[in-house]
Amino acid sequence: MSQYYSELSDKVIAQLADFSLKAEVAYGELTIEVNKDDLIQICLILRDDQDLAFDSLIDVCGVDYSTYEGSKPYQSRYASVYHLLSVKNNHRIRIRTWLDDDLPVVDSVVGIWGGANWFEREAFDLLGIIYSGHPDLRRILTDYGFIGHPLRKDFPMVGQVEMRYDANKQRVIYEPVTIEERVIIPRVIRDDNRYAGRLNASEENSEESA
Repeated sequence: MSQYYSELSDKVIAQLADFSLKAEVAYGELTIEVNKDDLIQICLILRDDQDLAFDSLIDVCGVDYSTYEGSKPYQSRYASVYHLLSVKNNHRIRIRTWLDDDLPVVDSVVGIWGGANWFEREAFDLLGIIYSGHPDLRRILTDYGFIGHPLRKDFPMVGQVEMRYDANKQRVIYEPVTIEERVIIPRVIRDDNRYAGRLNASEENSEESA
């Protein structure tokens, strides 16, 4: 761990000494893993402590680790991840908290950073993570009648329903998907005749020059 990350990590751990957490540098950024029940208290400290002053929320996203094949074991299928920035101190931090597999629920941080509003709605829409206490938790990218959550690893690539305009009913209707899945087999070209003449001419020129 570089001197910069070591100092930042020491500051964070010192201010959060009352909580159970794990700190590491991942993908060029300090990452802390916290219990979901402690998330709100920890976020308030990270925002309000003057040595940390993480006053800006850059992003909130959900992650589905169900098909992850890396060497590192993960605690559960779903996680909610927060990226914070301190404008005053010019440093960043990532927070990850693990959620239940059957019902991924975590407290909303909209009351701490108002910019989390649409980010949490997106994670709810695409991954089905429920942010308790969110002022307006509804779909934001898919239609309100959409079935499922399209960024979950078990969601079918072709979707579950398709919609079209019915001229007789004069409205949009939903129907089961009629797209047939195709298995694309890559074609390997052993001999490419496009360059045969060019290669022969090059060999003849080299022989003549020799």
